[in-house]
Amino acid sequence: MSDEFRTERDSLGEMEVPADAYWGAQTQRAIQNFPISDVTFGRRFVRALGIVKKAAAQANRDLEMIPEDKAECIIEAADEVIAGDHDDQFPVDVFQTGSGTSSNMNANEVISNRATELYGGEIGTREIHPNDHVNFGQSSNDVVPTAMHVASLEAVEKDVLPALKTLRDALAEKESEFENVVKTGRTHLQDATPIMLGQEFSGYRTQVEKGISRVQDVEGRLSELALGGTAVGTGLNTHPEFPEKAAEYISEESGVDFREADNHFEAQAAHDAMSEAHGALRTVAGSLNKIANDLRLLASGPRNGLGEIDQPENQPGSSIMPGKINPVVAEAVNQLHKQVVGNDAAVSAGAAEGQIDLNLYKPVLASNFLQSARLIANGSEVFAEKFVAKLEADEEYCAERVEQSMALATALNPAIGYDKASKVAKKALAEDKTIREVVLEEGYLDEDEVDEVLDPAKMTERGILGDE
Repeated sequence: MSDEFRTERDSLGEMEVPADAYWGAQTQRAIQNFPISDVTFGRRFVRALGIVKKAAAQANRDLEMIPEDKAECIIEAADEVIAGDHDDQFPVDVFQTGSGTSSNMNANEVISNRATELYGGEIGTREIHPNDHVNFGQSSNDVVPTAMHVASLEAVEKDVLPALKTLRDALAEKESEFENVVKTGRTHLQDATPIMLGQEFSGYRTQVEKGISRVQDVEGRLSELALGGTAVGTGLNTHPEFPEKAAEYISEESGVDFREADNHFEAQAAHDAMSEAHGALRTVAGSLNKIANDLRLLASGPRNGLGEIDQPENQPGSSIMPGKINPVVAEAVNQLHKQVVGNDAAVSAGAAEGQIDLNLYKPVLASNFLQSARLIANGSEVFAEKFVAKLEADEEYCAERVEQSMALATALNPAIGYDKASKVAKKALAEDKTIREVVLEEGYLDEDEVDEVLDPAKMTERGILGDE
């Protein structure tokens, strides 16, 4: 064997491993067995594995299950994993064994070898053993779902919710800025009664606010941890006090509140919490898609579209049409929605496919959830800062289009009746006149009455115009 490799061993025999790698034989087998997607777990999940391994070592140290000096080396090595110092040491493909055993052993081996170095030994000697020490009192079957929940809830609390609040605030600012801009409302993509642009933005702001609430509603279920159930949920080979202690340490390290699962059998055999939580993300993505679509329509033009708002000039929009500007950021939001919908199909299908005592879709559940969380968080921040915050209203154009709207006839109903109002609208459309002009021509109302009944701004409020 050349100096570029060293020999590591597991229960199946010897494996050649790159000499500078912290991983061992089982990780190397996984590299060879799963050359499937070239997609590996990212920062959030690797960090979560480090947090779980650190907390387990702390709990086992306190309970005197492993020697204190070895536990301290495991803790230090896990801290390095948490910090991202060894992200390049986690090469296992997401598409692997359904329990995530390969990723759990990847963490065990990396932390074992690094801890052995810290202990004064040589890599590969297992002075601090990946199974007997790093994985003591644990199983892949409870470690991986625990890491799933830790990574997912951290992503929700530290990435998704702050980003959604940034977007909500940007929309609220525009709601206030546009509160007196009267424009044509639209239903079925046809002219409808007047509305304030600020009122439309209040709807968008509320969509995001309710999305925040929906995501927050699932946090309690994601806070439950499977750790302590070991192989099938019974807790074989772990100290009775281990789950609670480990959960406390995980909460301390992450800054997020976690607790022992209500039922370890449910926590390992089913992943309904992941499905529910991702459903909230899918709903939020749908809200973002709707808002992005509306803003694209309102900014369409600039001369042959709705043109009621002016979009930011983020970048040239065409390689052939000079001067063209496209709503590129809004389009990115539209696209991330489609990806999240696809991820939701994978998550909901995987969560529903557990067999007997173990769900075997853990890696793909974690990967898809974390991608969706990242897309929504990053997309919301970019949407808020590079698009929503830079929108401007074309107040003059909005007012002109309101005056031309056939839907103004709606306000005539209480004053002259539906049949006459309908006649006015049809004549106005046929003769290319305004509702105001036809009402005066027909003598249904005088000028003062028309000014009162056909006041677009007053039509944006609840009530009956002209009713003294």
